[in-house]
Amino acid sequence: MRDGFEETIPEVARPKLVYPFEQGPKTGEAVDVAPGVKWLRMPLGGSLAFINVWAIEEEGGWAIVDTGMGGSETQQAWRKAFAGPLANLKVTRVFVTHMHPDHIGMAGWLTRKYDCRLWITRLEFLMCHNLAADTGREAPEDALAFYKAAGWEDEALENYRARFGGFGKGLHALPDSFHRLSDGDEVRIGAHMWRVVVGSGHSPEHACLHCPDLKLFISGDQVLPKISSNVSVFPTEPAGDPLTDWLTSLARIKANMPDDVLVLPAHNDPFHGLHARIDHLIGGHERGLTRLHKLLAEPKRAVDVFSVLFRRKIDQWVLGMATGESLAHLNCLIARGQAERRTDENGVDWYQAKA
Repeated sequence: MRDGFEETIPEVARPKLVYPFEQGPKTGEAVDVAPGVKWLRMPLGGSLAFINVWAIEEEGGWAIVDTGMGGSETQQAWRKAFAGPLANLKVTRVFVTHMHPDHIGMAGWLTRKYDCRLWITRLEFLMCHNLAADTGREAPEDALAFYKAAGWEDEALENYRARFGGFGKGLHALPDSFHRLSDGDEVRIGAHMWRVVVGSGHSPEHACLHCPDLKLFISGDQVLPKISSNVSVFPTEPAGDPLTDWLTSLARIKANMPDDVLVLPAHNDPFHGLHARIDHLIGGHERGLTRLHKLLAEPKRAVDVFSVLFRRKIDQWVLGMATGESLAHLNCLIARGQAERRTDENGVDWYQAKA
């Protein structure tokens, strides 16, 4: 999975969200979610299967929100959509919620094909360029030391070394320029104003879009109805605390966003019940932190704590995500003054709850 795990170990029932659409669009087709707003899906493969993208009608064509993974399969899906529900109109601009390849992957192709601008937050644009520059590069020693400190064995480190630099493979060549989005910006798209709502934790400066007139909230990966987006610590910022950023962002969105919006997420289906879903996401992570704190009565490495945070088996394909998310929870406990870390003579980090 590229964006997150299925829910962490459940302790309370999920909120009863309302899904107003019986089924989503097939590849190359579209579903109207509001006047002038269409829902499309781009293929991903794997357990997520697809990503939702959105087309908003404005003068001269369509503003596109998120683009799908780079590659010929997604390109064909876009061509089919423009020959069908998008009626051969041009793309006026491309909005991208954040820099993960399933969201920004085709931005370069669309902006060049239709000679239009990419609209994205500054940190997402710069971080994406930074990660894309790693394509073909050997894994840095800092990164190998980071995962060794987390408890990875030699085989896992070799797998990481072999797969390193693959981020750019999911991208069409990125645009060389962009129009900056900032939190609180109001942008007219077609007949309505949309407000930029920035969150962080899953990515550094994730832009959601809220249209009060249409009661729509394009949430990207910031709020998903059935999975919890991955919130990870990475080798570039080993002492980072993205989970605190994530929880703070969710609480701020709940405080400032009306509950009557139709949420348009990147994965799964549009739904009503934003506040209940946010409460459940925050509650799930807080319960995970509580379980983790209890487990740390005895010293543990990052790889020793998976059982209290994840319901699924952690294999080589999701080891990196699981390690990053475990470190996010561990660093959060450290930031709260509830745990401490020490490094042994072999460079491995051990975590233990504070008395």
